[in-house]
Amino acid sequence: MFWRGVTFVCERAFLFSSRVQPKPTHLRLLSEATAKQSQSTSNYDQHTESVTDPFKGIAAEPFSREIIQVLESSLKTDDIEIKPDGLIYLPEIKYRRVLNAAFGPGGWALMPRGESLQFQGEGDAGHLVTREYALFCHGRFVSQATGEHNYYPTRGGMTFGKACESAKSNALMRCCKDLGIASDLWDPQFVAKWKAANAAEVWCENVRTKERRKLWRRKDSDDVFPYPWKSV
Repeated sequence: MFWRGVTFVCERAFLFSSRVQPKPTHLRLLSEATAKQSQSTSNYDQHTESVTDPFKGIAAEPFSREIIQVLESSLKTDDIEIKPDGLIYLPEIKYRRVLNAAFGPGGWALMPRGESLQFQGEGDAGHLVTREYALFCHGRFVSQATGEHNYYPTRGGMTFGKACESAKSNALMRCCKDLGIASDLWDPQFVAKWKAANAAEVWCENVRTKERRKLWRRKDSDDVFPYPWKSV
């Protein structure tokens, strides 16, 4: 009778232990966290390799068809601007929006190549600020260009920091040409047709020297030109 009771108790204990097993939740969570950290470290190492290798992934393979369609999308007429000298352009923020749409915020970057350089102009107080940048998209080298901007330290409204930012935007625009962004702006036939349909020449006068010349503006904009020019 004693052994039968012991057997019954052991069987009950075995059945209970087989049905109720403690779940190693903390061990599973630790394992998942370790895996995520390992993946993050791997991604970090890949990006670090892109930084140390100045031409990492150059021309390795085309980007996906979806990305290419975004990069080569047609320009909207309202997005294009024109300078007084007749040069049409796309504002730099538009290039950034195309890159964000194609690669996602954080999926592309401009990496400086060297320090900013400053050159003194001849015959005036102007300075030329230049700096070279490389464009990386999804960790791959895409293009490299030098950005530049003229500024006058003696005039208000422009500082060295703003001039450097303008030079960076100029480099971005130049790098984006290799991706096909806004490529129509370098097509003479497109430029001529756009100017004929959307721009006009206006007689202007230099308020300091009284010199007169024709300057360009959009047809849907006011006759407002940068100092010292005004429409007559």
